[in-house]
Amino acid sequence: MKAFDPYLAFNGNCREAMEFYQKAFGGELKIMTYGEAPGGNQSGDEKDLVMHSQLVKDGITLMASDGMGDNKVTFGSSVSVSLQCSSKEETDAFFKGLTDGAKITMPLQDTFWGAYFGMLTDKFGIHWLLNYDKPAQ
Repeated sequence: MKAFDPYLAFNGNCREAMEFYQKAFGGELKIMTYGEAPGGNQSGDEKDLVMHSQLVKDGITLMASDGMGDNKVTFGSSVSVSLQCSSKEETDAFFKGLTDGAKITMPLQDTFWGAYFGMLTDKFGIHWLLNYDKPAQ
């Protein structure tokens, strides 16, 4: 397997969410709307919805799109996006970047399993787990 990339779905606010994630994490963001897609014949507001987007940083890809028509998204608690961070400072920066409008489930803290870890649900309803495995001492 070459990669295992999360793909998020939104109800009309995919662009806003992906721009928020780009601000939080950095990286290169590409967005294609339904209206820009080859053969795109949507009209009105649907043409501006995101057909596909991807945020790429350091070989990691986060993808997303908007549901359209009867394909509306139902948010639940069965999936979380887990970030394996490279340092405590990176973990702090990413967590801070996601906190605007978020519900913090577990503040960042040292854990019994030897990691620096925290959880939150962002303002878009996406559950995030941020983990930094501290070096063994």
